[in-house]
Amino acid sequence: MMKLFYRKYGNGPPLVILHGLYGSSDNWVTIAKKLAESFTVYLPDQRNHGQSPHSEIHDYDSMRDDLFELVNDLSLKKFFLAGHSMGGKTAISFALKWPERLNGLLIADISPFTYEAHGHSAYSQHFTILNAILSFDLQKISTRSEAEALLTEKIPSEKTRGLILKNLQRTTENSFSWKLNVVSLLKNLDKIMEGIKRQTDFSQQISGFPVIFLKGGDSDYIPTKDFKDILHVFPAADIVEVPGAGHWIQVDKPDEVIKNLKRLLGD
Repeated sequence: MMKLFYRKYGNGPPLVILHGLYGSSDNWVTIAKKLAESFTVYLPDQRNHGQSPHSEIHDYDSMRDDLFELVNDLSLKKFFLAGHSMGGKTAISFALKWPERLNGLLIADISPFTYEAHGHSAYSQHFTILNAILSFDLQKISTRSEAEALLTEKIPSEKTRGLILKNLQRTTENSFSWKLNVVSLLKNLDKIMEGIKRQTDFSQQISGFPVIFLKGGDSDYIPTKDFKDILHVFPAADIVEVPGAGHWIQVDKPDEVIKNLKRLLGD
């Protein structure tokens, strides 16, 4: 376990939101501020991201335990939990181990189940992105526009490049460094693709609080074929498709994310 950096906004019942791969608490500040009248929102940076410590270990058990330490340090006996992508899998891992701590759960555009690592398009996409970041010689870059030009050659998606470039920071020597622990993320990419093992006789069913899965209408991260298995683990889950949203659903349709988070609370 490690002490995570976090941001805090608002008043009301506690809500923890976990960002995805390459993200940080920064990505959720706008949404957190809009929820500030309904919730006390906590935005942690997960390990190897943002301002939280780096580690050679990067798996869901570790990230789940990091969250457990954080909520205990904050004296949150029960709270609402939301997570996007990698953060969604961390949230699911937490819900499976400590369901009694949760008042509600929202999972944004990620299936709970293990992706067939090397055969899944997400694996190859992330493998390409992480290697593109590692290929940078940061000593030769003097401006952010130079960094973006180099990234454009290897990462065609403007939205993905923007997310990556938020991790570029100036050092005290006026050069650049990455907030991300890119080496560790690449080394642990197989583990990032992991999730619940698909079992027809999955014995542990999670209920007793509202559960919402948000699926981006233009994203394949929650395949339709997974709906039945999701409902086997979370029998009361509401699976909501958000038209016009890709994988970064909180960027494409923030109002839909806010509306569904408030629905967890009963607003």
